Amino acid sequence: MATGADKRTARRFNLQLPVSVKDLQQQELVSTRDISSRGICFYADKRMEAGSDVEFTLTLPPEITMTEAIQVHCKGKVVRVDETEDGRLAIAAQITQYQFMPTH
Repeated sequence: MATGADKRTARRFNLQLPVSVKDLQQQELVSTRDISSRGICFYADKRMEAGSDVEFTLTLPPEITMTEAIQVHCKGKVVRVDETEDGRLAIAAQITQYQFMPTH
């Protein structure tokens, strides 16, 4: 078994998109580091614990959807929290549910 092997099975897009993350206290606007069909990694100032539930909304751009921009509401679980060199937190979460939101 190789050590440090990448276990990702879904294509990951390195995009910095605004994402609105909801926790029990408030809604926080943060930026993604990357996103795939199964997970997301975003930067935040507030720590979240691995295993905790997370809920977020973001707009996928046409580069991803191959049509028009689509707003998606997701629920998931935090799987990892890493501190970056500049003191921010990179929070990786597995997406467990998602719903496409109606366009206005």
